[in-house]
Amino acid sequence: MRTICHGTKGAGNGVAGASLKPKPANFTLKEIQAQSDGAIFWKITEGRTPMAAYKMLSDTQRWQLVSYIRTLKK
Repeated sequence: MRTICHGTKGAGNGVAGASLKPKPANFTLKEIQAQSDGAIFWKITEGRTPMAAYKMLSDTQRWQLVSYIRTLKK
């Protein structure tokens, strides 16, 4: 995920994220961490305005992002 939007620690407070609506997800929140790995993988793959779809990444790369998001748990 891009730090410019989600911030360096995944809190949704990146520089570019400040002007987006809806705001980028805060990956440290219980609500995000409670989602299944598959749900997070799907959201990375499909995107949702204003977040782009990341289908250009391989399945392995997207699963690596899911694993990274799990490390951001508070």
